[in-house]
Amino acid sequence: MILQSLCEYYETLLRKGAAPRPGWSPITVKFALVLGPEGELRDVLPLQSESESTAWKTVKPPQLIVPEQDKRTAGVSPNFLCDSPAYFLGMDGKGKAKRALECFVASKTLHQQLLSGLENARARAVCAFFDRWELGKARENPVLKPYLREILKGGSLVFRVGGRFVHRDDEIVALWDEKYLETDQNTVMGRCLVTGEEAPIARTHPSIKGVRGGQSNGVSLVSFNADAFCSYGKEQSFNAPVSRRAAFAYTTALNYLTSDSEYVQHMGDATVVYWSETGEQGYQDLFGGATEGKEIFICRPDTDSGPEEKIPFSEGALKRAMSELGRGRPYDLDGVVLKPDSRFYVLGLSPNAARVSVRFFYRDNFGHFMKNVWEHYDRLQIERPAYVEKELISVGRLLFETVNKKASKKEAQPNLVQGVMGAILNGTPYPQALYNAILLRVRAEQEVPYEKAAVIKAFLLKNSKNKAIKEAVHTVNLNDDTNYLPYVLGRLFSLLENIQQAALPSVSTTIKDRYFIAAASTPLSVFPKLLQLQNSHMKVLEREKPGFAVELKKQLGDLMERIGETFPKIMTQEEQGAFYIGYYHQTQKRFAGKNEKKAEEEKQNG
Repeated sequence: MILQSLCEYYETLLRKGAAPRPGWSPITVKFALVLGPEGELRDVLPLQSESESTAWKTVKPPQLIVPEQDKRTAGVSPNFLCDSPAYFLGMDGKGKAKRALECFVASKTLHQQLLSGLENARARAVCAFFDRWELGKARENPVLKPYLREILKGGSLVFRVGGRFVHRDDEIVALWDEKYLETDQNTVMGRCLVTGEEAPIARTHPSIKGVRGGQSNGVSLVSFNADAFCSYGKEQSFNAPVSRRAAFAYTTALNYLTSDSEYVQHMGDATVVYWSETGEQGYQDLFGGATEGKEIFICRPDTDSGPEEKIPFSEGALKRAMSELGRGRPYDLDGVVLKPDSRFYVLGLSPNAARVSVRFFYRDNFGHFMKNVWEHYDRLQIERPAYVEKELISVGRLLFETVNKKASKKEAQPNLVQGVMGAILNGTPYPQALYNAILLRVRAEQEVPYEKAAVIKAFLLKNSKNKAIKEAVHTVNLNDDTNYLPYVLGRLFSLLENIQQAALPSVSTTIKDRYFIAAASTPLSVFPKLLQLQNSHMKVLEREKPGFAVELKKQLGDLMERIGETFPKIMTQEEQGAFYIGYYHQTQKRFAGKNEKKAEEEKQNG
């Protein structure tokens, strides 16, 4: 299913000219060896260029479309017209002179076999280069010497003759295309599991790069390297027959996705890529904005007042887009009409040594995904403090709230990433592990910040079967209409905290520091003590702030009337969540009142 979806995406990219045709691959190339007509090395051309996209200048070699390269392990296997210094120059930076010699000889044999039959100046120059290159004098070559140190660090080389890359010569391109399609006695034919067609089967599959935590030279999605994984005498990837074209297609599509940081998300140990069957990037833009808070820009065309410019897509516009698509209506995003019935795919990959494992794979209509994401954000809605700029809590921010901020590795648990993404995209209940992790952090930090309160509320609304809990926590702001006991107890604790702070503003240890967690789990053991303390604090307020004391007494009397005469001995995890939401709502109302009072005073003062 995954390979088939990626192959279909490759065909879309191919039609758009965004992906190379079979037999060709984008490879990062550092240098070009400039040859004369007789194969003499005339110059070394650095291809990398400086980038100032960050505070530091970085050197970025370009990617060139070159003949597809063989997937090398420990053996000697030359590539055509693009290869490492060991294969083209007979030297490397690892001190393995014998192996470098073997690589050079193998490369010479390959190029002379393929190019010797062409009456082509560039082909003759390459063949002549391999004939005249003196391995014993290579390090002292005056043309090569200034670049030798950088070349031996590694990286790919290509040939350039007559002001043009050899691999772009029309005759040589045609030769390679023919070579790629031909079969010989060693070719294994079989029915491809992806396409269903009878075709040459790939022995190994190209590497996948860009997976965070994976090997720099790439990882494999489909591979076999031990007898234990073989069956019926079939070795390597013949165990899972995939045609050479299909193997090329799915790896090319996946490498295309992982190479564009704009459309890659990193959650825990997972590298997440996503794409639309249409190949339109507008779908990726909106999905990235909706799930990860990636900034979306739209173009404002030339006007009398100024030239064309890119302006940010606001949170309000993002919410409208999700809402419209979720209702099954097309949405125009900067001239691209996004259709709700377009198929959309989300793939999560995690590294495992030289391989990559599939963490999750979701596919659905884009409108369904947007509907589920929109409903997720609707459940998360809760009063936002003034200091929080963004309303929408991205998946990454949500997962970050499950992590100990003091830990050296600030990544969410892998199983949690999978569970949360699946719940959000598919509209299924959130994993219990998410709720447990959030409560754990609340207890450890003794705080209920905006993000954690939102997650607790969303979990209770989606997962709880207790109607009373849902009715208590469903509001964005303080729910003054509910008498649900755990919620009211959370409000009461916030009020008692307010009373203490007003009476003893410089106190070093507050009731929150000592009793917050116990109040949420075992109210009976805590609240009688807190109410006794409150009596002392209220006496201070009656002397120093009598008007404020009257107001607080009124609030206290209202809450105590709702609670009754007894406190619960113990509260469940769900009830504790309701307690924290009640506490959060009451606290935010207090802060909002202070902010309104301050704004009014500033207005009166001018």
